[in-house]
Amino acid sequence: MADADAPPAKKQKLDHPAVKTAPKAAPKNNRGSKRQNRRDQRNALPEPCSHDDVLWQEIKDVLGEEYVENAMAEGTDRDSPFAYHQEVEVQVVAISSTGSALATHSDSARPWVVVVPFSLPGETVRLKIYRNARMHSFGDFIEVVKPNPELRDDSRVRCQYFTKCGGCQYQMLSYEKQLDLKRDVVVKAYEKFSDLPQSILPPIEMTMPSPLQYEYRTKITPHFEAPTKNQRNNPDNPKNDTDKPDWFKIGMNEAGSQRVVDIEDCQIASPIIREALPKVRANAIKNLYSYKKGVSLILRDSLVIPQTVDSLAEDLDKHVCITDHRGTIREKVGSWLFEYPASSFFQNNNSVLASLTSYVEALIFKDSSYKPTHLVDAYCGAGLFAISLSPHFQTVAGIELSAESIRAATRNAVTLNTIPESKISFRAGDAKDIFSAVGDFPPQDTVVIIDPPRKGCDEPFISQLLKFRAKTVVYVSCNVHTQARDVGMILRGAEADGRGVYVVESLRGFDLFPQTAHVESVAVLRLQDVA
Repeated sequence: MADADAPPAKKQKLDHPAVKTAPKAAPKNNRGSKRQNRRDQRNALPEPCSHDDVLWQEIKDVLGEEYVENAMAEGTDRDSPFAYHQEVEVQVVAISSTGSALATHSDSARPWVVVVPFSLPGETVRLKIYRNARMHSFGDFIEVVKPNPELRDDSRVRCQYFTKCGGCQYQMLSYEKQLDLKRDVVVKAYEKFSDLPQSILPPIEMTMPSPLQYEYRTKITPHFEAPTKNQRNNPDNPKNDTDKPDWFKIGMNEAGSQRVVDIEDCQIASPIIREALPKVRANAIKNLYSYKKGVSLILRDSLVIPQTVDSLAEDLDKHVCITDHRGTIREKVGSWLFEYPASSFFQNNNSVLASLTSYVEALIFKDSSYKPTHLVDAYCGAGLFAISLSPHFQTVAGIELSAESIRAATRNAVTLNTIPESKISFRAGDAKDIFSAVGDFPPQDTVVIIDPPRKGCDEPFISQLLKFRAKTVVYVSCNVHTQARDVGMILRGAEADGRGVYVVESLRGFDLFPQTAHVESVAVLRLQDVA
């Protein structure tokens, strides 16, 4: 249920694609080209910085780069020693940045990695193979045969669906160990994806903890599939529309699969969401035969929104659960209010946001002699950083592609938080020319905050950033691997320009999703002029 890395793929037998009927008039060479395309796709390496690429890099670490290269050259890189649905015992040797364990099999005829969830280094676990891939296989966790007593404590597990639901990976670990693992993710990301000498990077600090380790998520999206024709006509269906058929499941994806795990409660969801979930499930069950296609529900934690500007009747600190995608959500971060559409993005752990914005503020003004006057909040969304940092700047501009986000951010700034329009504005900006909207800002006195989606920044944006040459760049990321790639591009691009170099002044992970493998990261870059 976390906004963490998705499972690798649907469970399926290797090299058994769905059979598609070719058009009758299609020439033979067209069918041949389609087969060739499938072969090319199968042999292609993962997209750089993707979930699969992160996993692939760590698999190579376990097996050894030379061994992997030789196997690929010999064409034996897909000769799995395991059969589909074979049950095996493996020894876990590492935890991947994706949260899954990497294991080896001592009786295997050739070195091979098995990826399995809910397992820890030093453990022997039993699993069932469900997919074979290049130099590795994926397995369903069955049981721990030999636990690691120094790490595993199953009494910590609070969720009855743990080891089934794919939302959490680390409930059996102490919170201190979770933070250690997330620091390691940041370290490995910069080692493998920044293409920078490690000597020029600062020591990576310990991961900033979340004040809440459970009941922190302010949004969940349980989903279900529409009934099939056979399910609709099943004579064993309950006659009472309040009873759920056994085949109808509402919840989250099973670990490593697209199958839905039926979930009646979620321990990491906020109390108001946990309270509302049974009613939302009951309503879906009552109306299940009216659904013609799959549905993704939404439950978001919101403060009460007053009915009028001068309303005093409502308890404005009261929390309610919004279940309408078209609804409006209200949150408070520190003393700042934010409203945004329920269907749009906002960080899902409110308990850590005040410390995140305060941390960014402290790093910007770390040198008391440095007094920037202008702030650019790129990918600003509903205005979290632009608004919370606005007291420290003369002029603030938020840049977004989404017109809906611009409207929400403007209302949040001017109406909800009474920031003068002469001081703060939100503007539509295209990544290809994003800084044209703030061309009159003095670069030496400007701070740029970047908070992009998981794919990171594209090259046109980085080119514009380098051309603008802001004194300070703060890169907040939900994907440390694309952040590492982008920071490397920024440093190399500035050096090639010859007018100054960026230095990574600080690098630290933030734990917005406890019990999961996901970690956010904050990097601070300063421009130093060439002597």
